[in-house]
Amino acid sequence: MCQSNTLQGPDLHTGKWLQFPQLALRRRLGQLSCMSRPALKLRSWPLTILYYLLPFGALKPLTRVGWRPMSRVALYKSVPTRLLSRAWGRLNQVELPTWLRKPVYSLYIWTFGVNMKEAAVEDLHHYRNLSEFFRRKLKPQARPVCCLHSVISPSDGKILNFGQVKNCEVEQVKGVTYSLESFLGPRISTEELHFSQAPPGNSFQQQLVTKEGNELYHCVIYLAPGDYHCFHSPTDWRVSHRRHFPGSLMSVNPGVARWIKELFCHNERVVLTGDWKHGFFSLTAVGATNVGSIRIYFDQDLHTNSPCYSKGSYNDFSFISNNNKEGIPMRKGEHLGEFNLGSTIVLIFEAPKDFKFHLKAGQKIRFGEALGSL
Repeated sequence: MCQSNTLQGPDLHTGKWLQFPQLALRRRLGQLSCMSRPALKLRSWPLTILYYLLPFGALKPLTRVGWRPMSRVALYKSVPTRLLSRAWGRLNQVELPTWLRKPVYSLYIWTFGVNMKEAAVEDLHHYRNLSEFFRRKLKPQARPVCCLHSVISPSDGKILNFGQVKNCEVEQVKGVTYSLESFLGPRISTEELHFSQAPPGNSFQQQLVTKEGNELYHCVIYLAPGDYHCFHSPTDWRVSHRRHFPGSLMSVNPGVARWIKELFCHNERVVLTGDWKHGFFSLTAVGATNVGSIRIYFDQDLHTNSPCYSKGSYNDFSFISNNNKEGIPMRKGEHLGEFNLGSTIVLIFEAPKDFKFHLKAGQKIRFGEALGSL
């Protein structure tokens, strides 16, 4: 005998009532699917946050009717970090009352382990706002510059990764890579960099290597919020060119760097390129959340974290001119620039095969200490 699956009596009404929420959700999801991508992202964003925050999978039933949450990475990328960083920058410029300075700065010192005994001015009342405190100078004897090694650390920080560049990719942290060409952008003209023309068939990495027998090396240094925020020249070299990528301002914390592939290629950054005695040399200052301001002391035309920018664009500026054929000469240890809060410095340079790093991944390092030598 065949049994009917038709609901009878009260069960029929219950079944209809259970269908109403699902029908309403399907109708709503149909409306969402007709929206433009920005509008859809705006409408899905709050629901996605609730999906990840609420316990016991409270919103998982929504996935059964066709709704899909944004991934955690996509959700994080949708946060308006540039706007937040500009707001933070303006807050940093607000002058604090004298009586409030010591408690505010003391809390920051306690939270991030700042060593004020190294500061040129130890009196906390001297710093009128947070920006001045972040960019505090050090006592001259606080960071002796190593004279025995050819490349020194340009800043205080933590060594995230270092070594030879292989297959046109660089590791931002162990096991997570980014494209060398995406990071530096298209190759600059050989006239600006005093380089010989590389064969057109060579890879981007091979085009940067100017001398036979040399290799390309990299070193990534993460500056935490409590670190000294200025950076210096890591060697004697000439800066020929500056390239500014507006980009995003996501956190460059090592945990986030493991999470988001090619993070350094997404973020705002200033690439300084030139040459040293062994060939190509570059230093890149990578911005981060609340670090929209990257300053290069000799470059008054550089303006970072602008409200308007085109995604994927970059701005070039040459320091080579008719009146200046050599670019900007930098001496090892000379002041180069500064961040507002913590960020990342990436060195990519050419050197002979016998170049050796004197580092361990994860170690703390201070400006002036040796990175490597021949």
